[in-house]
Amino acid sequence: MQKQEIREAVELPLTHFDLYRQIGIDPPRGVLLYGPPGTGKTMLVKAVANHTTASFIRVNSSEFVQKYLGEGPRMVRDVFRLARENSPAIIFIDEVDAIATKRFDAQTGADREVQRILLELLNQMDGFDQTSNIKVIMATNRVDTLDPALLRPGRLDRKIEFPTPDRRQKRLIFQTITSKMNLSEEVDLEDFVSRPDKLSGAEIAAICQEAGMQAVRKNRYVILPSDIETGYKANISKRNTDLEFYH
Repeated sequence: MQKQEIREAVELPLTHFDLYRQIGIDPPRGVLLYGPPGTGKTMLVKAVANHTTASFIRVNSSEFVQKYLGEGPRMVRDVFRLARENSPAIIFIDEVDAIATKRFDAQTGADREVQRILLELLNQMDGFDQTSNIKVIMATNRVDTLDPALLRPGRLDRKIEFPTPDRRQKRLIFQTITSKMNLSEEVDLEDFVSRPDKLSGAEIAAICQEAGMQAVRKNRYVILPSDIETGYKANISKRNTDLEFYH
């Protein structure tokens, strides 16, 4: 579903713009992808970009936050200039919450610099229209912290959620990852799929990787249910530790 939405918002306007013009609608100018870490936002953007001939410009928003005053806004201008010079182009800004949180009365020079970066980003997005062959995609794990000015129509017109996988999707991810692994006949993946813990695709991959490492450490060629159990518990324990550290 998310792939189809991104194709409609990014790929089709670049490859079939005449279709939008004939129908009489404007394609989205920007797209926001939001959801927990590890749900495949970046991977899906790369996959869609590979289906077009557009230049793909990826930047992590923390790269805009430089120690020298004025460097951040200049870098934003440079990214959009590079896109215009190499159009059609897709600009992908990951972890945009680092520069686009809700504005407040800035007390420090660093806070004021971040707000200047956001203002420059808004100016650049307002600097091209829907007929432009430049598309902007942004991704965040913390959509609730973003400045409303960035989310208004005309900037990020399409918002696509990437939730953690449901039970059916968890089963499919487990099956896909373990299809290349040498599992014991005793392994019942449904035992792990049916557990209530919410797992991202990246976390499921980490569980399977750790299960394989357990077998390697014990000099076995077969992965046992106990190996997957160890990987599962290690992942859940790590997540809980990370949450405690974050809070």
